[in-house]
Amino acid sequence: MSRSTAHLGHVHLKVRDVERAVAFYTDVFDLDVNDRHGPFVFLTFGDHYHDVALQEGGSDAAGPERGVGLYHTAFEVENGDALGRIYETLDERGVRVDSIDHGISEALYFDDPDGNGLEAYRDTVRGTTTPSGKG
Repeated sequence: MSRSTAHLGHVHLKVRDVERAVAFYTDVFDLDVNDRHGPFVFLTFGDHYHDVALQEGGSDAAGPERGVGLYHTAFEVENGDALGRIYETLDERGVRVDSIDHGISEALYFDDPDGNGLEAYRDTVRGTTTPSGKG
């Protein structure tokens, strides 16, 4: 049986205030605004039309729950310096950050202004690993 050629294309988030969300995602992750259509803003790292889509839901929209559903969206960065810059940006914004060394990666966990769970991480182990952890 052959492997699927599918890959994650983008994440689409509903937010209360799209301009506040645009400021957050462009500041923290260095994304660029590529396009706007009504309540939608499309952000890109540069290689695709959009990597993150933001959709305004209004100031009275219910927030995400920590039950069944998406727990967080993870953004991989290339090195520890990039992870450090994200941490500093979040600290300047007063965002609560949990920092965890998973052994195979170093990660920052935090929420965006609407409570959407996010992770910024860098892999610390490269190569193929078998399910047993050997290899």
